[in-house]
Parts: sequence; C-alpha cells; structure tokens
Amino acid sequence: MAPLAIGASSIKSMAETSSVNESNLLNELGVRTFINAAGTLTYMSGSLMHPEVVKTIKDSSTHFCMMDELQDKVGESIATMVHSEAATVTSGAFSAMTLGLAGILTGNDLKKVEQLPHLAGTGMKSEVICQKSHDERYNHAFLNTGCTIVTVETIEELEKAINEKTAMLHFLNIAADKGKINHEDWLAIGKKYNIPVSIDIAADVPPVSNIWKFNDMGFDLVFLSGGKAIRGPQSAGLLMGRKHIIEAARLSAPPRGFNVGRAHKVNKEEILGMYVALKKYIATDHEKEWSQWESEINFIENEVKNIKGISTKIIIPALGNITPNLIISWDPAYIQLTGKDLRENLRNGNPSIEAGFAGLPLYPNQAGSESIDPKIAATLKGENRVTITVWMLQQGEYKIVGKKLKEAFTNALV
Repeated sequence: MAPLAIGASSIKSMAETSSVNESNLLNELGVRTFINAAGTLTYMSGSLMHPEVVKTIKDSSTHFCMMDELQDKVGESIATMVHSEAATVTSGAFSAMTLGLAGILTGNDLKKVEQLPHLAGTGMKSEVICQKSHDERYNHAFLNTGCTIVTVETIEELEKAINEKTAMLHFLNIAADKGKINHEDWLAIGKKYNIPVSIDIAADVPPVSNIWKFNDMGFDLVFLSGGKAIRGPQSAGLLMGRKHIIEAARLSAPPRGFNVGRAHKVNKEEILGMYVALKKYIATDHEKEWSQWESEINFIENEVKNIKGISTKIIIPALGNITPNLIISWDPAYIQLTGKDLRENLRNGNPSIEAGFAGLPLYPNQAGSESIDPKIAATLKGENRVTITVWMLQQGEYKIVGKKLKEAFTNALV
C-alpha cells in the first residue's frame, strides 16, 4: 500500500505499485499520511503491520475464546521461538517492564498482587538498580509498581547498593556502550546475589538474533516491542523469561481486574497478530532484506551527494535499530536551509515525507511539532543535517524520497 496523501495520483505514477486506494477514513478525517523515512518512532505510529498480520486480526475478530487459554498457547509457542522458558504478549514493551517487575515482587501471592503499587508494610521488595547511564524515561514503567530506582556506575557501587530491598537489576541494551558494567558482569552480580536481572531491548531488533540472544545469555526477563521491526500490532509487545516470573506477572495482567496492570489490556486479535508477526519475522530472508536496504539507501545517497555543499555518510548503529542510516549534512554557505527547514519542507510537500533528525529521535511536543531532549538540542542549534532510513519505506518510495531531497537541496542552492 502506498502512502495516502492529497497527491496520491502523483505517488501512483512514481511508486512501483499498481494502484492506490484513495478512499479511507484517514483521508475522510483529514489526517495527514506520509512516507516514513525516519524509522519506527511510536509517535509516527511505529511500523506497518504485515498483510498476514492484518488478515489474522480480521479473521480472529469473528470468534470468541478464553483469554488465558490463548495466552497459554501463544506463550508456549513464542517461548520456543525466542529460547525462553516462558513468554506472554503484553501491551508493548513498557507494559512488559511493569508486569515483569510486578511478577518478581508478588510471586503467586494474590494478596500481594492486590496491594501493588502500595509496598509499605507488605514485605515486598521496593528497589530496582540500574546503571546511571541506563536510567532513562521508560524506566517509569518500574515506578508504576511502587518501586524506586537506585543508580550506580561501577561494580563496587552496585554491590554496595544491593540490600534486602533490592528486587531486580535492570540493564538497558541500547546504552550498553555508555555504562561501565557490561552485560556479562551485570548478569554475574545478579547470579551472585540471587537477584533477577532484566534487559530492555524494546527497539533493538534487527538483528533477528537479538530476539533470543539475551534469553540465551541468561537474563531472567527480556522486554521487546512488537510494533517496530517485527511489524506486529503497534500496541503489542513481548515479556520473555523465567517461567515462574512470567506466571506471576500474568496475575498482574488482564483479564484479571484487581491489579496494577488492568489497564494493560491486549485483545485476542493483537495476541494472535503478534504471534503471526513474530513467526514471519524470524522466517524472513534477512540477508535479502539487508541487500534491499543497502540498494535503496545508495540510490538516495547518489541523488544528493554530488550537489554542491552536500556531504553524505552511511552509518549502521551498533546497538539498536541496526539498519543502514544515511546522514546528509551540508554547508550553509552553499545551501540556505537548516535541518528543521528541510524536514518541514518534506513534511509539507506532496507527498508528505518524514525524515529523521541527524540520527536522533524526535518527540512530539504539546503543540504537535517536533522536539528533542534539551541537552541534545543545546549542542545542535545550528544543525544542517538530516537522517534518512529506508526500512519503513514501502515499495518504490525510495525513489520518491531521493527525488524530493534532490529538489529541496537544488532549490536552496545559493
């Protein structure tokens, strides 16, 4: 399916697709659609589900089933695929983080399940330890259980911080290169003190091997988003890990209604859609997929690299979203355009295109426009860069992106 925009007819002539469906609710409501050259950002609606996933959702919507039975069966199959003792479908990776920690805190004690997030006087543990560089916004998922977060920087500090209140040691994979303690040493400390160890790999697929790598390494809980590279439902995720913890975690999850996770409802269609998406992703020819990404990113680079003042570089992130990224930068002496100007030009063009911010994620602010972490923004006030990714492009769209970038830069030449 090609993006649906006001100029859909122009997309039809340029993209390698046979037809464009111009009749849909997004157009009817006046909601802008766009070509996604930025990546699997949640505020941009993540990724697009595979047709097989959409069909699964549609087909399963005509039948009733018992939710626990479905989670049992799907969880067993997913656990085999990801090399874990157990697994369950959650309403995203954030949900998996809250529910996983809840399972550690309560075990199978229903009274404790009902008491969360009120930990005082319950006998439950109340602290999660992570490295200072791993304490980022999504760790708020742990606060939902009533726990507090303790940060450390060295192994010595970690061992001193462990006490009778310590519930879990948490590791953020995408920040592995920023901390002083690596995966193996973090795991070793958890094992030494018999404390469960978790890892957040929400956006760290591809590569496909990451789906089972951390289960194989021995992490007790692994949190993964389903609505990014796997292209399952945007509102789905996976909680993988030790069977006794997953079983306890499900006591804090729907369909039960007396717990901290009642709002984390995931319907039968999403559970089955996540299962089908995971099967398809694992079975994908990833070498062929990579070759296609390289070909498309090279095409876009060739469209702009010879323009006066342009510099290009293809990078591959080391830890998360490991796909080819094209960084385009330019000399303002030749091209009178800022990165923000370029992104807005692409966004307001026909068709609308979303580009990335020099390899850094953007977030919507209250006004609905883009913003980044103030600490990052302070170092990039004069930025003349954008990032282009191709892994969320649909068939033929790389040609459109290349053409529109070339036009934008050419029109801005001094």
